[in-house]
Amino acid sequence: MPQRAPAVGDIVHYVSYGTPGGEYPSVCRAAIVTAVDTYQDGVGGGGLHIGHVSLAVLNPEGMFFNRSVLQDEMTEEPRGGTWHWPERV
Repeated sequence: MPQRAPAVGDIVHYVSYGTPGGEYPSVCRAAIVTAVDTYQDGVGGGGLHIGHVSLAVLNPEGMFFNRSVLQDEMTEEPRGGTWHWPERV
């Protein structure tokens, strides 16, 4: 099932970077989409979206704002500094 393009106000997961020494692991945080760039179908029209969003990330310690965050739906463990749709349970 193809993923839909994000829209302003959507709730997504932002993946934190964590620390190199592992004191703080990379974890998912709730985030709200605050801006969306122009999305286009990926190579071959496979329904994948290529683009960036701006996020307001909600952390236990406070909020931070991040621009030009790339979507990562293709890896089992999303990389730090990316966003993905929340997992369905």
